[in-house]
Amino acid sequence: MITKMKKLTFLVYHREYNDFLKDIRDLGVVHVAEKQQGVVDNSELQENIRLSNQLVATLNQFEAINAKSEQTVIQTEGNPERGMEVLKEVEELQNEKAKLMQQLQSYAKDSDALRPWGNFKPESIRDLHDAGMNIGFYVCPERLYNQDWEDEYNAVIISTIASKVHFITITKVGEDVDLDVEHVKLPTHSLSGIEELTTATEKALEENKNEMSVLAAKDASSLKAAITDLHHNIEFSKVLLNTEQTAGEKLMLLQGWVPVTKENEVAAYLDKHHAYYEIANPTPDDDVPILLKNHGLFAWFEPICKLYMLPKYGEMDLTPFFAPFFMIFFGLCLGDVGYGVFLLLLVTGYRMFAKNIGPKMKPILSLVQILSFSTIICGLLTGGFFGFSLYELDWPIAQKLKSMVSLDNNQMFQLSLILGVIQILFGMLLKIANQIIQFGFKYAIETLGWVILFFSILFASFFPAIMPMGGTVHKIVMGVAAAMIFLYNSPGKNIFVNIGLGLWNTYNMATGLLGDILSYVRLFALGLSGGILASVFNSLAFGLAPDNVIAGPIVIVLIFVIGHAINIFMNVLGAIVHPMRLTFVEFFKNAGYEGGGKEYKPFSK
Repeated sequence: MITKMKKLTFLVYHREYNDFLKDIRDLGVVHVAEKQQGVVDNSELQENIRLSNQLVATLNQFEAINAKSEQTVIQTEGNPERGMEVLKEVEELQNEKAKLMQQLQSYAKDSDALRPWGNFKPESIRDLHDAGMNIGFYVCPERLYNQDWEDEYNAVIISTIASKVHFITITKVGEDVDLDVEHVKLPTHSLSGIEELTTATEKALEENKNEMSVLAAKDASSLKAAITDLHHNIEFSKVLLNTEQTAGEKLMLLQGWVPVTKENEVAAYLDKHHAYYEIANPTPDDDVPILLKNHGLFAWFEPICKLYMLPKYGEMDLTPFFAPFFMIFFGLCLGDVGYGVFLLLLVTGYRMFAKNIGPKMKPILSLVQILSFSTIICGLLTGGFFGFSLYELDWPIAQKLKSMVSLDNNQMFQLSLILGVIQILFGMLLKIANQIIQFGFKYAIETLGWVILFFSILFASFFPAIMPMGGTVHKIVMGVAAAMIFLYNSPGKNIFVNIGLGLWNTYNMATGLLGDILSYVRLFALGLSGGILASVFNSLAFGLAPDNVIAGPIVIVLIFVIGHAINIFMNVLGAIVHPMRLTFVEFFKNAGYEGGGKEYKPFSK
């Protein structure tokens, strides 16, 4: 169900406004109405958003480092100021790393250039030059090398690599060397010197990495605290942007929403602080935030509803109504007792032994448990257990269950269609209730006419002795339903417009309803395909196993485990997606669900 909301309007003197907002934030129950649209033109807010993105990116980097690192550093207590210092330190380490990487690339390039010439000291070349001898370094293709250069310029071949000759010339200083080949200018370091510089740079990179690892292990909590603190400032700035200035900018006008259950608490708080406020009921034009408040089993299905969209205020919350159907649909799609038992034990074991399960995770785990239980119950309809048939066993309990609940493929197909008819008709009944609540009874007459028509056909089909199909009573009921469909589909409009709309709606209903019902065949098809695939993996496991006492069981277990792991993954995915599709498309459409509500998010720390 949707929690009722009250509209709050505050009027505060501008000098007291910041303190007032802090009080409202400490109260933590007021959802501020948004008025700011488009790009936020506020330099401070934009800077905070930039810093927030930078902090989040750094925290993600820290988490990735901690996942790989084996550092055993004691974490410091979260401190926002320290978090901002960490951001600067990380930036310095990243800049240092970039420079070291650039140096390493430069050294690698110099090393490649020097390697063909061997290890020599550049100082020796300079000493020879000072002594009047000039050493020239040249490279040319092997086919262009001229032996005469050895006599003319005292050329000496140093190496030949990949058909390229690396050679030097030894001439007197000032003597011209006229060679039409590439003249090489070598780095100022020797090859051994470059290798030493490379080793030192790699060591510096390793130290840089270790410093980052220590920082990640020690100060991740401070980074989180800084993010939280910055988010508070961002939310505070956004609230300021949603404030209207009145009376020559002396008074600040702010609107918000509060749940009815918190109305007295908020009023007492505001009275205590002598603030001017007004509490009123929402109007039809108000964009009221949505707070779902279901209990027990139905609360676990709220995340599924939120995946689609929240209902709008004043609309019926369909979560309690689609939850039982979703459970059954999931069980039919997965349709294997063994898979259900496996998932139930897996999740239950995780809940029992895992530490620090968050409050958001617990409802999801409970949902998986109830869906696993549904899979076990629905799996008994076909008797599948990891691809084997329980009903082929001679056990008395298996044979008793077979006689009580077992269904063949034809009956499973019929069950899928029957469930589709039930859910669609149920959705139409909810649409009637929703229309009456939101707009009044006259706007629900057309939908009521369709429901009467469909129920009369079903009743005449199953109880022909009471109301024969096409008999007088049935014709009267159908006539009343037709009048409701064609004459009351659009209250307040011309009768001919109503008749035209009635014909168009009849066409849409006739074509759409059949497609909606046939969509439920997927419940049968997914369960059948999953069972067939499971039995195929079993056949492969026993068929491919060699006739060996040791290797045979190992092959059977490997194929069985891998095959069923793949099948469970695929079937669980299908058992989630396809019931969602039936819920969001077929059920929500026939229930007249509009949605589009905005989630209730109180201004708080």
